[in-house]
Amino acid sequence: MSKVDGVIFDWAGTVVDFGCFAPVHVFTKVFKAVGIEVRIDEARVPMGMLKRDHIKAMLEMPRINKLWQEQYGQCFSEKDIDQLYSNFEPLLLASLAEYTEPLPEVVKTVQLLREKGLKIGSTTGYTNSMMKIVEKGAKEKGYEPDFWITPDSTNSYGRPYPYMIFRNMEALQLSAPWRVIKIGDTAADIAEGLNAGVWSVGVIVGSSQMGLSYDEFESLSEIEKQQTIKNTQQAFLEYGADFTIETMKDLPPLIEQINTLLLKGKRPNAKSI
Repeated sequence: MSKVDGVIFDWAGTVVDFGCFAPVHVFTKVFKAVGIEVRIDEARVPMGMLKRDHIKAMLEMPRINKLWQEQYGQCFSEKDIDQLYSNFEPLLLASLAEYTEPLPEVVKTVQLLREKGLKIGSTTGYTNSMMKIVEKGAKEKGYEPDFWITPDSTNSYGRPYPYMIFRNMEALQLSAPWRVIKIGDTAADIAEGLNAGVWSVGVIVGSSQMGLSYDEFESLSEIEKQQTIKNTQQAFLEYGADFTIETMKDLPPLIEQINTLLLKGKRPNAKSI
């Protein structure tokens, strides 16, 4: 039957860690330690990538690259990336357990999807050692996918490459890309889904793209909330997302909508790397 049989979720900013703050704070801290002041919005741009790749992407940003050259008299090297990452990893590992609270509606929605027979997969920009902490904390709080994988298991080819999604499909015995939905909260997540040929969906509230903590979002007026949601949605659509959802409670109706499209022979808007 031509209908969705699996959903693959990102982790931070999608199912746990509202606003995806665990890595953001550490990125700014490790750059500050070497004399480079980076902004939070800059630290968020490559979010969703393998963390070493994320650091490299930040160093390639024109403003940060200029500051680095002013500070050190030369362009950054692979050795510099490795050093920054070696500083980053232990700091993140030390704090990750504090950022494993599932986002609102996640546990309930995943339970509902399982009752409908869907498989639950996941991909991430975290490493295996990081994910062991996140997976354990999330499981204790009610969220556990059927399968998770990190770029450590795909020769460090993380997002936007599609290989983690393909490994999910193999492990969960999902039959075809067009019967799979990938949900995430960053540009890298959307690209990963598109490159895999699955339905690529951006989740808005709690996302790194939105960039607000739970308290910050709740403190907004209703008009401000709607404008923030609209801006975030527009960004995801510009990245090429097939759809967006505000929160996880919107996912079951979206799956029904996609099932209707599949019955009509429609396919996701797949793009190559």
